[in-house]
Amino acid sequence: MRVPDDLGPTMDAEPSAGEVVAAASAALGRVLTGSALVSGGSGRSMVLRCADQVGGTVIVKSYPLTGEGPESFAAEAAGLALATGSGLSPDLLAADADELVVVMADLGSGRSMADALLGQSAADASAAVLSWAGVCGELSAVTSGRLDELPGLVSRYSAGPPGTPFAEVLAGSVLRAPDRAALLGVTTPAGLADELATVAGFVQRPDRFAVFTPGDLCPDNNLLTPAGVRLLDFEAAGIYPVFLDAAYIRMPFSTCWCVFRLPAELSQAAEARYRAAVCTAWPELADDAVWQPGIRRGIAAWTMNSMGWLLGRALGGDPPLDDERTSPRARQLIRHRWQVLAGELEAADDLPSLAAFARSLLAATADWHAEELPLYPAFR
Repeated sequence: MRVPDDLGPTMDAEPSAGEVVAAASAALGRVLTGSALVSGGSGRSMVLRCADQVGGTVIVKSYPLTGEGPESFAAEAAGLALATGSGLSPDLLAADADELVVVMADLGSGRSMADALLGQSAADASAAVLSWAGVCGELSAVTSGRLDELPGLVSRYSAGPPGTPFAEVLAGSVLRAPDRAALLGVTTPAGLADELATVAGFVQRPDRFAVFTPGDLCPDNNLLTPAGVRLLDFEAAGIYPVFLDAAYIRMPFSTCWCVFRLPAELSQAAEARYRAAVCTAWPELADDAVWQPGIRRGIAAWTMNSMGWLLGRALGGDPPLDDERTSPRARQLIRHRWQVLAGELEAADDLPSLAAFARSLLAATADWHAEELPLYPAFR
């Protein structure tokens, strides 16, 4: 789970395509040829489609040896290894922890859920969202009995010391939200520190509702296939509270560049599809007394996290989140996040200081005159 890909660090120390193909061939144990660049990479990796000497094609993904490269490689290789055989993602075929190269099955070319949402067909977009939500939940459910395997897989593919766990990064960003708010002249209401500590603790202690997830569930990190959505990007794969993914669906799309609103009925149906899938492994999640507070804390965590990267952009000239693709402006999106958080908490009379904090942030930015976040183009 990361900031939007276009805002993340770009790949450095990049090897040539020929070197990547040679390393992938060695890892797989047979010759790969060709190196057609696959579009849609994160900027933190090189993605190639190569011909396999036994027939067909494979996907090769290479990471830089510096920066986030080793950590992203280990998460991707381990996550794909755990998901292999599920039919919900590419199977891992080979990986080299020295060269930071992953070889995976090729699921073909096609559109993503982001393409459908930014397109013109409401029916296509709705079908994609519902399939995606179900697949996200199903992957967590089918791997629920194997969570203890993941640390060993990460260790196997780690080329260096382990990185900081995402839960720790997210918790830290939650606790730093008042410092970010000070940039707007917003002061901390009484009780906020305790409520932020509650949210940070929730993030760091998945307890009995820990799930395996690809991590970055952005609408462009998947492929629409005849069999349904298939999940592609495992660079941030790990074990997280189920409510972070559930909140990702309700908000929607907590860390993505292409965020607009979903129709309310579709949002509710997608959440129900995800919830039904995870309830097959954790029946307690069918209880609203468990589900609803968990999602509210997930929304709080993601919203406070956005204060770390989105507020800076909003204060720096209000650019769109992507210069080339349809995307919201920073001020539109961050105000939408605060509005959703305040509405969720106030309706349940939960975390009142945090709700007041969100309202103060909205009041402090009223003079931005930011337009309301619209529906996705497919639903306009």
